[in-house]
Amino acid sequence: MSKDKGITVKKEEDMPEWYSQVILKSDLADYAPVKGCYIIRPRGYAIWQAIQDNFNQRLRLHKVDNAYFPLFIPESFFHKEAEHAKGFSPEVAWLDREVTGEGERLAIRPTSETIMYDAYSKWIRSHRDLPLKINQWANVVRWETQATKLFLRSREFLWQEGHCVYETAEECEKETWLWLAEYKKLAEEVLAMPVVMGKKTDNEKFAGAVYTTTIESLMPDGKALQCGTSHNLGQGFAKSFDIKFLGREEKWEVPFQNSWGFSTRLIGGLVMTHSDDKGLVVPPKVALNKIVIIPILFEKTKEQVLHKCIELQEQLEEYNPILDSSEDKKPGWKYSEYEMKGIPLRIELGPRDLEAGHVMIARRDTGEKETVKLDQLATKIPAILQQMQDDMLEKAKKRMFDNIIETDNFAEMQKSIEAGKMALVPFCNEDECEGLIKEKTAGASSRCIPLGNETPKDGAKCIHCEKEAKVNIYFARSY
Repeated sequence: MSKDKGITVKKEEDMPEWYSQVILKSDLADYAPVKGCYIIRPRGYAIWQAIQDNFNQRLRLHKVDNAYFPLFIPESFFHKEAEHAKGFSPEVAWLDREVTGEGERLAIRPTSETIMYDAYSKWIRSHRDLPLKINQWANVVRWETQATKLFLRSREFLWQEGHCVYETAEECEKETWLWLAEYKKLAEEVLAMPVVMGKKTDNEKFAGAVYTTTIESLMPDGKALQCGTSHNLGQGFAKSFDIKFLGREEKWEVPFQNSWGFSTRLIGGLVMTHSDDKGLVVPPKVALNKIVIIPILFEKTKEQVLHKCIELQEQLEEYNPILDSSEDKKPGWKYSEYEMKGIPLRIELGPRDLEAGHVMIARRDTGEKETVKLDQLATKIPAILQQMQDDMLEKAKKRMFDNIIETDNFAEMQKSIEAGKMALVPFCNEDECEGLIKEKTAGASSRCIPLGNETPKDGAKCIHCEKEAKVNIYFARSY
């Protein structure tokens, strides 16, 4: 795939091909020689690091410690919690006894509940040991796909998974929702990606959970993207792994647990939400290089212009600016190149600008240009970047909510989903009906029961079976 050609398809005409081209040509990722896997390149990994840096601050605020647990998990651990084992069995990659030399097979980590909770059973003895709050940044393997969709679906991916243990059900419940709120804050305030919050149906919940909460975003092609989940595990895993503590009344008690996680899928959501036909668009808060400086060079004034550009690079060091002073490419080619890579701001400086004491600043998201005095850059740059961050969120919010419809008519729901929208509908909340809706809408699945809007209107009937509606729920096709 030649980078020199730019993006060769339009986002609205062929989004899968457009998406692949944007990621490959902006140097975020590349395909790997191993089926179902991909390589995260430095520019893509920098976004993941920015996400980590931001979220680690939230972890510290809520007194969660980072740790690391083994990649390999004994098979017997999975069978301790029957629903969990059943839910993950199709996805687990195994190392057979012939390979391990052990008495049992070892799973390559698809998620870490079982191996972490085995350790928790040894570490927790008293109510004084609670709450225990641990997070790990790790890779996981799920042998569910051979097709690779960069950042969206692969056999191996990166994520964080938090696993907490509490003395009371109330504390567990409160923090299960707290982490979902933190995920919403991350998605919207850092990635400028709007989401809706809610609870999954029993049919869609995490294997072994009492219930699962989720944040969901709607991509420009009309498919929903699950961006993070938080699970209330109740006491099930604690009982299975013999986690108990001596309570305040000097009696043995069983604690309550939750787990929560998001993955590099967020980067895929960011790309789809913001990028355009010129290439990548990145919210400033996660951009590796927030500025590129392009000098406009002529033989007579080259030395003075370059000298000033070097000064600007040093002055703006906190934004990790790129200075492209190469002379083998014209400025227009450079503009396109750095638009492709998604650099938020472009500073242009030529001899006339130098003489006038200003620079030209172009925003990547809108293409808007603004003349800024050199002595005002220190205050203007952060203001422009923050405005860009805010505008990107508002634009994405408008697009998403303009494509969410509310209806109690099944035919209208079908038509809306076919048109790439998400539908909020009254629902009986029964598994069988959920399956029939999915079948009749060509794959639309329940996304979540919205937080704050769970209860249908009095007398509302299920959108499909016309039984009494128990909840309001979002349906959409999904990744």
